[in-house]
Amino acid sequence: MKIALVGCGAVTQAVYVPLLSRRRDLFEVSAVCDLSRTLADAVGERLGAAGRFTAVGEMLDAGGFEAVLVLASGSHGETVRRALAAGYAVLCEKPLALTRAEVAVLPSGRLMVGYMKQYDPAVRRAEEVLATLGGPEVIRAVEVTVLHPSGESQLAFANLEQARDVDAGLLGSLRAAEGALVSRALGESAPEAVRNLYGVSLGSICHDLSLMRRFTGAPSEISYVETWGAAPGSIEISGALPVRGRFSIRWHYLEDYPAYRETVAIHHDQGSLELVFPSPYLMNAPTTLTVVSGAESRTEWRDVTEAFEVQLAAFHAFVNEGKPPLTDVGGGLEDIVTAQRIAARYAVQHGLPIGGEAA
Repeated sequence: MKIALVGCGAVTQAVYVPLLSRRRDLFEVSAVCDLSRTLADAVGERLGAAGRFTAVGEMLDAGGFEAVLVLASGSHGETVRRALAAGYAVLCEKPLALTRAEVAVLPSGRLMVGYMKQYDPAVRRAEEVLATLGGPEVIRAVEVTVLHPSGESQLAFANLEQARDVDAGLLGSLRAAEGALVSRALGESAPEAVRNLYGVSLGSICHDLSLMRRFTGAPSEISYVETWGAAPGSIEISGALPVRGRFSIRWHYLEDYPAYRETVAIHHDQGSLELVFPSPYLMNAPTTLTVVSGAESRTEWRDVTEAFEVQLAAFHAFVNEGKPPLTDVGGGLEDIVTAQRIAARYAVQHGLPIGGEAA
């Protein structure tokens, strides 16, 4: 299947380039696009892509591919809209967009939202075990802890190509446009603390929201939100699950922490399921699933299959065989709505202004 890539930054270079290089049985990269000609040329050279662009519109018009992978940073709404309108299938890295309004104007088409942890073999095994126990009805609590060191430290091994050739005025206009989208989501008067919380919720915590959607369904209530420390700092979120029980998320940005660590524990009436995720940039590093059951027995399960690779194969099956993705436009929208409810709860608790869609 011939594909095009939008965005040639850190995740593309560290994850997608090596995966697409070894999965030439599924994909041929025909075109790449980035604001930086340096990055477009570097990634295009590594993947053998003849088409190298610095404008999405030019790439879509040139064609020569069947599907588009949207891997750039920031809101993806407009790029996804244009790709779908042009008739291409789309795999969009999370988040789908920054506002509900962007999602509302998406044309119908083949769209998959990329939450690679949903495709992790340990997560799929945990889903199977939970189903045998009785599903969401037996869950007492979901507890999430994320220890997040700097992105630079997580990517130090990757020797990334850097972009130094993008016009400063263009970058400024793009940041202003993204700020306007956040204002549409949260209101013009939303203070920086609320905006930062929203950014972390959609940029990182959304992975945990996506896992809860798989295990329990989206949270039915956001009861409490607190932040502390210099932004992005630490964030605590708790609330009710849609069927039974409650959840808590504690997310900590610890710049000099030795290694990324994410733990998702599901406590049910008969025991616990615990998932421990490594850094997402470490290819084929296993997620550990520990099953705690009767008489204090503990079973550990690991699989070195790369979740990003499983996700890519699922996208290929979606486009060519019609197999539905784990997250479609509806799931992507649910996470945007939950992030807005998190921001609104925090604002209400602290007497801060909140408007826009989140109001």
